[in-house]
Amino acid sequence: MTIKLIFSDIDGTLLNSRHRISPLTREAIQKVSQKNIPFILVSARMPGGILPIQDELGIRQPIVCYSGALILDTPDSARPDQPLLNISMDSHMAGQIYRLVCTFPSISFSAYRMNQWLVRSSDNQWIEQEHHIARTPFKIFDFEGQPSFYPPVNKILCMGPPEDILALETQLAKENLPASFYRSKPTYLEITARNARKSAALAFLMKHFHVKREETLAFGDNFNDADMLQFAATGIAMDNAPAEVKKSADRVTVSNDEDGIAESLRELHLI
Repeated sequence: MTIKLIFSDIDGTLLNSRHRISPLTREAIQKVSQKNIPFILVSARMPGGILPIQDELGIRQPIVCYSGALILDTPDSARPDQPLLNISMDSHMAGQIYRLVCTFPSISFSAYRMNQWLVRSSDNQWIEQEHHIARTPFKIFDFEGQPSFYPPVNKILCMGPPEDILALETQLAKENLPASFYRSKPTYLEITARNARKSAALAFLMKHFHVKREETLAFGDNFNDADMLQFAATGIAMDNAPAEVKKSADRVTVSNDEDGIAESLRELHLI
């Protein structure tokens, strides 16, 4: 098997449970990069939450943000403002979702556009928690005063107690909106335009690099990785992934705390 293009999720896959890249995984990725095999970071994160990780790895490739809604080429990390692909949500639909979320007082609503994280208030435990994990700045935004959400947003993030997040997900399904939504963890519900998918981002970048589908490899651990794992020629799920996600993969490696990426790269003789 010849692998010419590698895609990897970040949280729960590349990063360990302490939200860090282990030295062994970093070294393995640098070795495949030295063989001129692009290692592409694919995440629900905003650009500002991905670029420092790419810098830490010492690689410079396009990045996939917001689960496929935004793809940036990054020859210069200081200018993540010229997208290869930019899929935004319909402004009217974003307003509908906002009003629905407002019926759940326990749920925190925030939105992302390009490299901005827009929040209603900084005085919120969920915003503080996400800020600590992703280490990205936020901007206070008056959603009530800006019902059109102009310019359009790439992703909406809802955070709250698991039972309320599940109830919100159920309600969104009843609305039959042209949107994709999934729980990235029991307390997080992420919403994008329906055509923003990781698999679609993979297809876009395969054309960009002139690589065939049978020459691709993907790593992931969560529900929004399932379509990516199915689409790549070889999809590898981490051992910490839910059972349903593992079923979407061709194989399962050890967990993110056991250097699953590095282990797989060795098993596939890529390093």
